[in-house]
Amino acid sequence: MENDHLKPIGTIHVEGTEMFIELDERYRQGLAGLDGFSHINVLWWFSEFDNQEARGMLSSPQPYKQAPEVMGVFATRSPLRPNPLALTAVSVLDLDNQTGIIKIAYIDANDGTPVLDIKPYTPSLDRVENPQVPSWCDHWPKSVETSGAFNWAEEFNF
Repeated sequence: MENDHLKPIGTIHVEGTEMFIELDERYRQGLAGLDGFSHINVLWWFSEFDNQEARGMLSSPQPYKQAPEVMGVFATRSPLRPNPLALTAVSVLDLDNQTGIIKIAYIDANDGTPVLDIKPYTPSLDRVENPQVPSWCDHWPKSVETSGAFNWAEEFNF
């Protein structure tokens, strides 16, 4: 995934239970000042779903068990969408400015996934105190920290 306007800055690596982001050398100086942030927002490309068919999907039949019978793509986190972009808030375990390695706790991406951008997670801009969600998903975890223990397999129809 590369064109004149959008270029990956690095790659997500998944090696067993270890996950990390490796920035390309030319972007590593962009890590200056990121020390001290416990979380970052990672904008990444669903590269395995970058094809005409996936980009043409605007709705899908009930992806979640308690969801409406048909859902528009913008009401889901599906990789099948006009632009296969993903955004994930991740916990930073370690940051090495020299090597461009950011060790992270978890990301819902595959090994080799292109990273488009990284932004610090800042509560003043990213946290919503009282978010509202539809009733079909109001039993889902209220934070990333509690999502790991949730039985997500019981929620999906795929």
